[in-house]
Amino acid sequence: MTRAAAGTDADTDAAVIRASLADPDRFALIYDRYAARLYRYAYQRVGPGIADDVVAEAFLAAFRGRASYDLDRQDARPWLFGILTREVAAHQRREQARYRALARSTHETVQDGPADQVAARVAAGAARGPLADALAGLAPRDRDVLLLVAWGQLSYDEVADALDIPPGTVASRLNRARRKVRKVLSEFDPTMGGDDEI
Repeated sequence: MTRAAAGTDADTDAAVIRASLADPDRFALIYDRYAARLYRYAYQRVGPGIADDVVAEAFLAAFRGRASYDLDRQDARPWLFGILTREVAAHQRREQARYRALARSTHETVQDGPADQVAARVAAGAARGPLADALAGLAPRDRDVLLLVAWGQLSYDEVADALDIPPGTVASRLNRARRKVRKVLSEFDPTMGGDDEI
């Protein structure tokens, strides 16, 4: 359950944003609720070097644009993820460079532990390059949808809301992205079935 769904109507994201129009300090509650979640998503998209900056830019844009927020939408998560996705797109060249660097990276440190853990880490390290190549090869709009679902843990409707596209478009972009990633990974590992969930 989201924070917007919990508590009283005065605690909803929409109510907090409305109150922040008269008292800007109230917007800090939106930051407190969602900064960690947005940071985790940004960290996975752009890495630690600029994740803080991208999240800060997204919250600054949200703060500046709060007067245009649709107060009928009680949950601000899709709105914030949409802003964050646009900020990530502004850093797309760096993101592409990160994927290329991950693709070239083949070294994975293996720590002492049970044999299954070691095998899993080695397999994950070996798949890292092909996965990074697959992500880098996606069209930005397809990659945005895939990563909002996989890393942002948004529903199709929330992704549609975040990117201001129809839910059907979310489904088709996600399907296309998954097919391309599966194809790249199945070329890397022929035992991977075509129906595996990405």
